[in-house]
Amino acid sequence: MSDTPLEPENTQGDLTQFEREERSGPTADTFRSLHELIDYVSGKSLLQLPQEDSGLAEPLPFPFLAIVGQREMKLALMLGLVNPNLGGILLIGPRGTAKTTAVRSLLDLLPQVERSTCHYGCLPEDVETGGIAAICPDCARKYAAGEPLTTSDRARLVELPLNSRLEDVVGGINERAAVEHERMRIRRGILAQADRNLLYIDEVNMLADEIVDAILDAAAQGLYTVRRGPVSATYRARFLLIGSMNPEEGHLRPQILDRFGLRVIVQGLEKQTERLEAYRRVQAYQANPRQMIAQFADEIEAASEEIQAARQRLREVTIPDNVAKPAIKLVQKMGIDSLRAEITWFEAARAHAAADGGTEVTSEDLKTVAPMALRLRRSPFMTEYIHNQQGEEEELDSLLKTLGKKSRKKNSSALQK
Repeated sequence: MSDTPLEPENTQGDLTQFEREERSGPTADTFRSLHELIDYVSGKSLLQLPQEDSGLAEPLPFPFLAIVGQREMKLALMLGLVNPNLGGILLIGPRGTAKTTAVRSLLDLLPQVERSTCHYGCLPEDVETGGIAAICPDCARKYAAGEPLTTSDRARLVELPLNSRLEDVVGGINERAAVEHERMRIRRGILAQADRNLLYIDEVNMLADEIVDAILDAAAQGLYTVRRGPVSATYRARFLLIGSMNPEEGHLRPQILDRFGLRVIVQGLEKQTERLEAYRRVQAYQANPRQMIAQFADEIEAASEEIQAARQRLREVTIPDNVAKPAIKLVQKMGIDSLRAEITWFEAARAHAAADGGTEVTSEDLKTVAPMALRLRRSPFMTEYIHNQQGEEEELDSLLKTLGKKSRKKNSSALQK
């Protein structure tokens, strides 16, 4: 420890902004955007931490902002928290590039949502869509008495196990209800549990086709229906879909790839200094998780407040025509047929503008998120297919011109009437 005495408080005005932030800790007002926050934390130095017993009762996620580099991946995930309507996020890259770590590290940044207090997951909107019979007897009594069926809780990260069955994903007959001789009910599956949460699929390219199709249909419609014999149930499934994959292990079907709004190419760190810093942060986390996490607590809190504020501001953000029309023209020049390209692009740009405190999307917002929204959108197969089909279309048009030009005579008396 240095023998130099601490400076008096009246000298704070002579310190640089960085020194003041180091002393007082950053707040949501310290950073003008998520970009500044990410850049600040990337250059933060760690304190030396004492070793502690790592036998924890529950795992503590690695701090999201402590991940070195990977600026685009971190920005994409944070924009997804601001605006779940951007269509999901796909992380593509080799092993060991912190894809899964980044997703699991989002826990401290997740927003507050209304969650059911019932074992069956009954919600007030279930009554609105299916009547009082759509909820369990206990919740029906609470609803009739005016008691709440939900409580405010932080959104959750729901992970889909790779060995999941279709019944696990969509739901099946509730064995508990059958044992207790209750009315037969459908047990909520993982998709229903993911409502208003994040659904993470690691190695999404390895899932069975029937499971992927069920997930994509639910994600597109925001709800799905399960039928098991005479029993059926409809559940909401409004979630932010996040997937990760290693291209070495297999390709993703085009229709699946098209459903992911943002596509992030995650590569290994190139700079030696970054790789060394990544090692030091992992070592510090393994040696003393709680104290390492505490060093990023202020930044995590600032990011959480920024995301919450941006979510509130998002509804006010608009895209003027003079910004949107040139962007659509660019999409057309790229030969992208899917309308999801500009939908995702614009929604991501709205989230970016909201995170920067704006209420109107600018060209800079579009440029920042364009690579994530537009890459891997073109289809060489469809381009070649349409090109080959053009010859047949021209032949058909030519043959149609050789048909007689005689047209049906109009009934003049009918026209006069």
